[in-house]
Amino acid sequence: MVIIGVFSFEYASSWTFLYPLPQLSANAWGTAGALLYLLGMLILGVGFLLFYLDAGRAIIKNYGSLGKGLGWDVISGKKSEDNAPSSTVIASTMVIIVNVTALTAGATVLIMNVINVVNPAFTVDPLLAKNLTYAFGHIFANSIIYMGVIAVYEILQEYTKRPWKVNKVFLVAWSMSTFFTLLIYTHHLLMDSVMPAWMLIMGQALSYANGLPVLVVTAYGALMIVYKSGIKWDIGSALIFTSMFGWVVGVVPAIVDATIVVNEVMHNTKWVPGHFHMYMALGACAMIFGFMYYLARQDSHIKTNMADRFGFIGYMIAIIGLSGSFLMSGALSTPRRWATHIPEWMGPAIFGGVAGILALVATTIFVIHFIRFILIRNKTDERTGMNKKQLA
Repeated sequence: MVIIGVFSFEYASSWTFLYPLPQLSANAWGTAGALLYLLGMLILGVGFLLFYLDAGRAIIKNYGSLGKGLGWDVISGKKSEDNAPSSTVIASTMVIIVNVTALTAGATVLIMNVINVVNPAFTVDPLLAKNLTYAFGHIFANSIIYMGVIAVYEILQEYTKRPWKVNKVFLVAWSMSTFFTLLIYTHHLLMDSVMPAWMLIMGQALSYANGLPVLVVTAYGALMIVYKSGIKWDIGSALIFTSMFGWVVGVVPAIVDATIVVNEVMHNTKWVPGHFHMYMALGACAMIFGFMYYLARQDSHIKTNMADRFGFIGYMIAIIGLSGSFLMSGALSTPRRWATHIPEWMGPAIFGGVAGILALVATTIFVIHFIRFILIRNKTDERTGMNKKQLA
């Protein structure tokens, strides 16, 4: 529905479907396109919501509550650190809390927009709608790294043969990030002078603090678990470990942009895609690709080769180059979302284009490796099934 609404009916507001834009499009798109997009997004959101509710149900069933899933009973001293939930359960609980909140906000504003498109006489407070929209979008996007970090916790333990120990500092860090992630979306509203000043100040202050607790304990933990472990490096472990670098480096320009005096100048420039390409591509995506290689290594005898090693090195160079080109363009005040560039903006753009081609080649190598794994796995399953039938 979303794809049809965008490509067939030319709906073009992206995920920032700010009220009343879906209904008042200046004839850029019609009612059908808006409804297809909004209803498609709503269905996707409900699907995600059901998934997180089921995951939350499982944690509550096993641990008693989401608070205990975050280890609050350990923080309060009611339980010892030895009885704390695993790092995976803690990260999962955090993501469930923030994403259920985000998806509820998103579903609410989507329904408001659908009603407004069908019946324009139905109106909504635009500031409320904008808060709900950015609460949904920012929280949901921000949680991606917290879902991906589960791969770091689980896979590095396997490679190093060491447990990832959970202590009170680790638990407090995850609880802090849970609350901060829910509140910092207001740094997207710094240009809205009608917002309450305390919300904007809170958004800026907590934006500085949000990524640090979990980032620090995870990056430090990754260094300590690898240090003198005798780990045998391969593409999977290298990608997982490299993701810590992408996360750490990507947070820095994000924190800079969260400063009000900087945000007023830089937020509508390419500085923003610079920080989130580093954060997502060399952070979250590296975690995902690392998991893909780990899964292929564990479940098949597929070997990595020179192409895979080229893919890893090329991916690192490409994402650093691409993100750097965006950051340089932002420093030159190159606006994002402009279809054309003046000559002074073209240098970093061309460099970024070349880096993007290298990133595409590297990603293709990763995907081909995973497809090879799937094909080998399917053949193995078929042979196993045939052998079982013969034995029967």
